[in-house]
Amino acid sequence: MKNLMRKVTLSAIATAIIAPMTLGAASADMLLSSDDIVEGQTMDQAQVFSGFGCDGGNLSPSLKWSGAPEGTKSFVITAYDPDAPTGSGWWHWALVNLPADVSELPEGAGAIDFDLPGDAFNARNDYSVNAFGGACPPEGAAPHRYIFTVFAMPQGTLPIDETASGALVGYFANNTALDRASITARFGR
Repeated sequence: MKNLMRKVTLSAIATAIIAPMTLGAASADMLLSSDDIVEGQTMDQAQVFSGFGCDGGNLSPSLKWSGAPEGTKSFVITAYDPDAPTGSGWWHWALVNLPADVSELPEGAGAIDFDLPGDAFNARNDYSVNAFGGACPPEGAAPHRYIFTVFAMPQGTLPIDETASGALVGYFANNTALDRASITARFGR
């Protein structure tokens, strides 16, 4: 009886944790698209880092989104590699405080010298630069996943500055976003 109660309790806990995630994903109305990256497909050299042994264009892909929920006051955009051999993944891009009236960015908008609208800025990526940093997995590794996500935020500005890490941006975005949409591209070498 004791083991049965434990199984029932663990099952209830698992359901309480997983159900909201499943329901949230199923009810998502936001859509994200790009002319430069395609869901599940290999990224072009334009989105590959220039350095660390890689020789790419280091351009953030064009992104276009729609379906942000009512109450959206800003957007956060991230690019994250969960497969990086760091124990914590790799943050390639974290763009915050993008005004709610913006619904697309051209290729290269993650460059240091790109004129971002409003109070938007790039937080520090894991290359230690306030910009987009392209894909550059270890040579010979299986292709990595690069998850580009746009988050609809209920705040106009996050309580951070340019010294914030991608992980800190991810913390705020994942915990407070009204909705989100992602594209996962791949790259290996």
